[in-house]
Amino acid sequence: MLPPEDVVDALAAEVGRLKGLPGAEGLRWTGRAGWHFTLAFYGEVDDARVPELAERLGRAARRTPPFGLALRGGGQFGHGRALWTGAAGELRPLALLAARAEAAGRKAGVTTQEHRRYVPHLTVARSREACDVRAYLAALDGFTSRTWTVDELVLVRSNLPASGVPGERPRYEAVAREPLGRAG
Repeated sequence: MLPPEDVVDALAAEVGRLKGLPGAEGLRWTGRAGWHFTLAFYGEVDDARVPELAERLGRAARRTPPFGLALRGGGQFGHGRALWTGAAGELRPLALLAARAEAAGRKAGVTTQEHRRYVPHLTVARSREACDVRAYLAALDGFTSRTWTVDELVLVRSNLPASGVPGERPRYEAVAREPLGRAG
């Protein structure tokens, strides 16, 4: 799920402020192109399975009406290994869509990572080691974007760096886009 460009702009301004905090150079900051909400993580997906996965995600999208969402606050996973901004707004339909996306993967024969309670988040930085991110969390505490209407589900492919060049980032590619709430 991709936020609209003006919301990404607001997040970019906030991340710019975070990068000015002490220790920021020790984090790997996620670029704008990587800012999306992961509803279900499928890992490696064989190209032959992508059409069925996209079809099943389309069904899940059509059964879910559009809903309002905003970026808000922040959190962490893994003792500072992942720093993220969270979501506010209509979180129930977001969680339902995440569950439907996970089920679509299973039905398409795609192995998902271990099932965990869905925590809506958009990753802004990572660290290879546990680190203290309290200053970043405090700074993110007051961050809120405008509310937008989520009206599509996007299947995103992550193309991981293969060159081994330090600092090279994954490339993200929209493989399929399905409108929400268009059950027929």
